[in-house]
Amino acid sequence: MSWVRIWIHVVFSTKNRTPFLQTKEIRNKLFQHIRQNAREKGIWLDCINGYKDHAHCLLTLGKDQQLSKVVQLIKGESSYWINKNELISHKFMWQDDYWAVGVSETHLQAVRNYIYNQENHHKSMNFKEEVSEFMRKYDWEFK
Repeated sequence: MSWVRIWIHVVFSTKNRTPFLQTKEIRNKLFQHIRQNAREKGIWLDCINGYKDHAHCLLTLGKDQQLSKVVQLIKGESSYWINKNELISHKFMWQDDYWAVGVSETHLQAVRNYIYNQENHHKSMNFKEEVSEFMRKYDWEFK
């Protein structure tokens, strides 16, 4: 039997960073739906949260799962669900790209706390500033 535990912090934004997820009620409905959908598809989604224009997920990949496929399943199905249920008045789309980084077992609780605290976090920092902070922290460059 294979045992795999690869923790990944994934972040993705709404198309053009449009603040579609304006209210806590919309975000709660969406994130609850994403949790349920992930469970049904065999995706281990530890936690999810976000703010008006993006979402953060902490997940672990199963031995036969690919990150790109898991993110596609989460984003694609949730876009479809939002539009089908008219959760917002405009056509909803996620940005094509996403950000992902591996997380050490020793940092799991810190990442969970960061994800759960998104609303307070974004009182002092917008998403663009958050992305810039990640780019500096992980020494990434825009290509």
